[in-house]
Amino acid sequence: MHYPDLTALITDRKRALAKGPVALVMIEDTVEVASTLTHIERCGFANIIAFAAPDIAVPETFDRVDRPVLGDADLVEIVNAVINAAPGLWIHYCYNAEYLFFPFCEHRNIAEMTAFSLEERRNSVLTYIIDLYAGDLSAAPDAVDRDDAYLDRSGYYALARKDDLGNALERQMDFFGGLRWRFEEHVPWKRRGIDRVSLFRAAPGLQMRADRLFNIPEYNTYACPWHNNMTAAVCSFRTAKALRRNPGSRDVIDNFRWQNSVKFAWESQQLFDLGLMEPGQWF
Repeated sequence: MHYPDLTALITDRKRALAKGPVALVMIEDTVEVASTLTHIERCGFANIIAFAAPDIAVPETFDRVDRPVLGDADLVEIVNAVINAAPGLWIHYCYNAEYLFFPFCEHRNIAEMTAFSLEERRNSVLTYIIDLYAGDLSAAPDAVDRDDAYLDRSGYYALARKDDLGNALERQMDFFGGLRWRFEEHVPWKRRGIDRVSLFRAAPGLQMRADRLFNIPEYNTYACPWHNNMTAAVCSFRTAKALRRNPGSRDVIDNFRWQNSVKFAWESQQLFDLGLMEPGQWF
């Protein structure tokens, strides 16, 4: 279905948002659009909705909404509109050239994962943004190459997240690493974090804030009080693309690889082994 705007999608929510989990894919440019949507489809989402400017092509087998997504507020507006329209629905959001990996995703689907999360009384799953980048920038000037993709195997760390008074928030942390850490001089402070609550269950009164955290604090936690919970990863070329497109960084970066780069295997076990995702109590 092709919707002319966000309002049309929400009006048709009894069809478009009748069943979950649903994936909201923000299409910023033409890079790896089809592969992103196909990967999400293989994860087992009940519906996939692409949001893109009218001049960007999207495969006709997927729902699309004509809606530019380049502004900082666009994601927040879209996510909050869907939350309001479909309470109880599990939602995942991502951008093109980003690929969701969750525990045992090669053998289990996203509906099984969210069902287990509900059994653990969890309404959100913390996802880490793991930067991907091409191994050879001369062959892939935009830093995107699925067949020669690399990631950092180390250099990740976390700091306690604090409230406005400087007090540490319970079970909330800010996570850093990847390209945003190694090339931090080219990345604004507010964009350096690699944690994202990009898989969650819509609820009455829930809203995404401008900082992309949620107004219900428990949604922003990495685990429940009594044991560790599963986490997931969004393996993303997005930061590499931005660093190559920005004139200030492109002219000084001729290679993203370093001594701690490792080729991405496109499988969840590698993310387990590197400590970038954990199954929690799900076996």
